[in-house]
Order: sequence, then structure tokens, then C-alpha cells
Amino acid sequence: MGMRRIVMGLLLATAVTGTAWAKDEIRASSTTNPPPSEALGQFDRYELKPATLAPDYAEHPANKEALVAFQRNLDERVGAWVAEQNALAAKNTPPRTLVIEPRIEKIRFISGGKRFWAGAFAGSSQLLVKLRLTDSATGNVIAEPEFYQHAKGMAGAWTFGAADNTMLVRTASLARDYLQGNHATAQGGATGWEQD
Repeated sequence: MGMRRIVMGLLLATAVTGTAWAKDEIRASSTTNPPPSEALGQFDRYELKPATLAPDYAEHPANKEALVAFQRNLDERVGAWVAEQNALAAKNTPPRTLVIEPRIEKIRFISGGKRFWAGAFAGSSQLLVKLRLTDSATGNVIAEPEFYQHAKGMAGAWTFGAADNTMLVRTASLARDYLQGNHATAQGGATGWEQD
């Protein structure tokens, strides 16, 4: 009987915590990103910097875990695109370089352990990433698109955390799609956030 009370108490505490997090919901500022100030194909080379975490989120262990996984997905998608473009680049001297700086602005990531023990009660995972695209020679910001994704608590529970990790994959894919979609012409792109 005592163990049952402990388990119920933990589940209740987790549910309350999940509810508190819902009040501080992470969102993108819009459903679409504006176009860059010029087509990204105007650059000869592309440099992808390592992803960083905003200071307010940098100390939480689950966020650090998510950063590592997000970087891996970013390298597989954006990094591969950068390598492909650099291999095809014109050999202008000096080459015009676009610096790509990814930063996790806001995050609530439910780790696998927390998802295992609390399931859907742990709440939803949410992620907002900004890409700062800068002309390396002038320092001019060409664009600063943002990308949002989430994984609902129930989906995370049913997949034992796989939905939380897939959120990181989708966000990296949105970043790559923006770079690809604005290469030939500046046209903007989706943030991944859909208004209710």
C-alpha cells in the first residue's frame, strides 16, 4: 500500500509540473519566415558553426543531451548541404562566405529516462531554433529564420521518447529546407509552427 502511494504521489507531482510548463509554452513568432535579404546562391562558400544553447537553457542536463542530438541531426542535414554546395562553388577570390550560426533559443526536452518513468505526465517537448545567416566579410545579417517543433506528451509516451528525438530531426530538416529553398531565389519558408 505504501509503494502505491509513493507512485501515485510521483505521478501527481509530475502532472502538476507538466501543467506548470504548459503555461510557459514555446512558440515561433509566425508561421512563416521572411526571405533573406538576397538569394543564398550569391555566396560562394558556406560555413556551418556548431549549435549553441541560449544561456537560460544551457545548464539543464536534458537540454545538453538534446543539443548533442540536434547537432548530430544538423550535421547530417545542413552539414551535408553545406558540403555539397562548397564542392560546387565557384572559385572566386576571395570567396564570398555565408556563416550559418544555429542557436537553440528555447527548449523543453523530455529525456528518455523522464519519459520512461512519467510517460505523458512529463508533458510535451518543444524546441525553437534560430539560424543567424551572416556575410563573413561585411558582418551583415542576411537572414535570421526560426524553426519550431514539438512532441506531444502522449506521443512521447507511446514511442518511449522516440517522438521527442524525432522533433530534433524535423527541426534540422526545416533549417535545411530554408537554405535549399532560398538558394536560387529569396522566398522565405516555413517556421514549422501552426497557429491553433
